[in-house]
Amino acid sequence: MKLIDSIVAEAASIAQIRKDIHAHPELCFEEVRTADLVAAKLTEWGIPIHRGLGTTGVVGIVHGKDGGASGLAVGLRADIDALPMQESNTFDHASRHAGKMHACGHDGHTAMLLAAAKHFSKFRDFDGTVYLIFQPAEEGGGGAREMIKDGLFEKFPMQAVFGMHNWPGMAAGNMAVSSGPVMASSNDFKITITGKGGHGAMPHMGNDPVPIACQIVTAFQTIITRNKKPLDTGVISVTMIHGGEANNVIPDRVELQGTVRTFNTEVLDLIEARMRQVAEGCCAMNNAKCDFHFNRNYPATVNSAPEAAFARQVMVDILGEDRVKAQEPTMGAEDFSFMLQAKPGAYCFIANGEGDHRAIGHGGGPCTLHNPSYDFNDDLIPLGATYWVELATKWLAQAKK
Repeated sequence: MKLIDSIVAEAASIAQIRKDIHAHPELCFEEVRTADLVAAKLTEWGIPIHRGLGTTGVVGIVHGKDGGASGLAVGLRADIDALPMQESNTFDHASRHAGKMHACGHDGHTAMLLAAAKHFSKFRDFDGTVYLIFQPAEEGGGGAREMIKDGLFEKFPMQAVFGMHNWPGMAAGNMAVSSGPVMASSNDFKITITGKGGHGAMPHMGNDPVPIACQIVTAFQTIITRNKKPLDTGVISVTMIHGGEANNVIPDRVELQGTVRTFNTEVLDLIEARMRQVAEGCCAMNNAKCDFHFNRNYPATVNSAPEAAFARQVMVDILGEDRVKAQEPTMGAEDFSFMLQAKPGAYCFIANGEGDHRAIGHGGGPCTLHNPSYDFNDDLIPLGATYWVELATKWLAQAKK
């Protein structure tokens, strides 16, 4: 493993910053303290900053030895927000805010990009500009979309943008990247079925929405198995069913909610259309009313082939061929997808291990994402920061040719 010496030397101090961020988690668009910390560190290291894109976003501006005169630029993005969940860890850097936790490693993502920033503040042996994008509100707020709306790519023109996420369950010391779809689109639905309530002992006097809801839930799975092509990936999960208040009362209404995940828009179009037909059809044949709402939140995260191949070679140069894996697509979603819709780039995974790195006092659960026992592996900081530095430096060098 070929790590940059200056980054290795600073890793322990950066890990302390990471733990401080972990102890003070902030939810989407509320990341004031985190943004202040990031801005203060960049300023301390002599890196100009811009604040306020996407409400709490911070962009660091690192010009190379040409002062950025070449016009070439690359963006490196880290997310900074936490999740609305209770942490079960009790170690010293556990969350100090009830109901808020860095359970997805965004504290670590921020730390790795800060480590790269500190190196860039001392070593700028490249022509062009590196933009360090500290993005808010990845967890459901669409912070990437909001930064773009606020002029991210107009204020900071760049030819490509790259992102990275830690990946539990993969042995530490490995990385993964592939071209094409690597994370799914995120979409949600809400269906309200209105019938006619009544006494549970006299169902013929009303119009029970409960069996109608059951018909809809069951029929949805035929969309996955019988309407779309078997080789196309799609998921429909009904995750909430709300209805009724007493065991002897038929309710007037039942509400269904859930999520839909796909890798391409054509499959999503098909699923949404068929879900509407199924829900409205089941209600119509049972003389019930149907209110169908479908929201498209994050598009699929799709890596452009040249940038994914370039990122992979950078990883190979650092780790060797055997430690760079194919990136298995996941049905999880990521709002970096909005940036990849606007610019070429690639989103990669850096292995977080199995959880053996966790200190005494970690919760009893696994070290998986969105788990109350999760903690970022600080041993990743030197590798992640080295990757950022090598990726940006080599990308600017090849773009200059």
